[in-house]
Amino acid sequence: MKKLRFALIGCGRISKNHIVATAKNTELCELAAVCDPVAERAEQKAAEYEELMGVRPTVYTDYKKMLEQTDVDCCAIATESGYHAAIALDCIRADKNVLIEKPMALSTADAEQMIQEAKEHGVTLGVCHQNRFNDPIQQLHCALEDGRFGKLVNGTARVLWNRTMPYYQQAPWRGTWAQDGGTLMNQCIHNIDLLQWSLGGEPDTVMAMTGNFLRDIQAEDFGAILIRFKNGAIGIVEGTACVYPKNLEETLSVFGETGAAVIGGLAVNRVETWKFAEPAPQDEEVAQLVGTDPKNVYGSGHTALYKNYIEAVNSGKEPLVSGAEGMKAMKIILAAYQSQKTGLPVKFDGLQFSTLDMQDADVRYQRG
Repeated sequence: MKKLRFALIGCGRISKNHIVATAKNTELCELAAVCDPVAERAEQKAAEYEELMGVRPTVYTDYKKMLEQTDVDCCAIATESGYHAAIALDCIRADKNVLIEKPMALSTADAEQMIQEAKEHGVTLGVCHQNRFNDPIQQLHCALEDGRFGKLVNGTARVLWNRTMPYYQQAPWRGTWAQDGGTLMNQCIHNIDLLQWSLGGEPDTVMAMTGNFLRDIQAEDFGAILIRFKNGAIGIVEGTACVYPKNLEETLSVFGETGAAVIGGLAVNRVETWKFAEPAPQDEEVAQLVGTDPKNVYGSGHTALYKNYIEAVNSGKEPLVSGAEGMKAMKIILAAYQSQKTGLPVKFDGLQFSTLDMQDADVRYQRG
């Protein structure tokens, strides 16, 4: 297996997880370059990797110059969400494999173009939905694939977190329609991905209500979504940045005719309920996956995600979270935004929507 050279583009809040993931996969990859428009941030990440691995990546402030001057196999993109698509397309057109943070784009058109051009250039496109690699989530997906739930009835994704105004003021792109979206797109997308992955992945109809209650941002700080999947199951999403006084939980629940599972904790990392009509040898072991909460809500799944992605690049196969997979949760959220804007259910097939289409939508909840 070829050892891949990575470049990290974007050295903000999530970049530490990429630094650690490359370091922990040292037999499979190395971090050759880091890039950020703010030189001090890029230097800091280069120093963090050097402290772990004894080798300092080359530092850039211009990713286009980096693509011209540095020989890398893969680009990991962790910039502001609104820049994801443009940077990814530049990297793809330079024949680089791309691993991109969520959301992969802010419009269906951009996401579709990224998938198409990656195919044309023969490069691998992956999206960072790292919670799919949590041990309890992996066990849940095995149970689903084995049919242990019987006929699926419903599932819920709850993200009950707190984001105060200093969080948004620290990075003014957050909460804007042009660069981010609201709590559904930023905070809830991982759990929405798990929900759709669990319930069949093919939505038929989406209905939503969102609002801006407490935070002085353009987009929503609370959102609720109903999703009817093509297999009949119903998904329910509750996502908020307004829980007082701090993050409470991120929970995924799946209910079927012969099974019930609830994975909770701070970042869908703890088994809270695991009940099936027919027991299996692994059930007792799974029930013990109570774990401890991670140091941050990003969890520790990036390391396993990187390993899976590198193996996909080397084998020519699709990673677990391919571009097509990464688009699914993003598209559900864009459908929710369209439903909020029109006040109507949205048919999923053929949806073309962007966060920019919400620019003239008022989601503020005016209290009497």
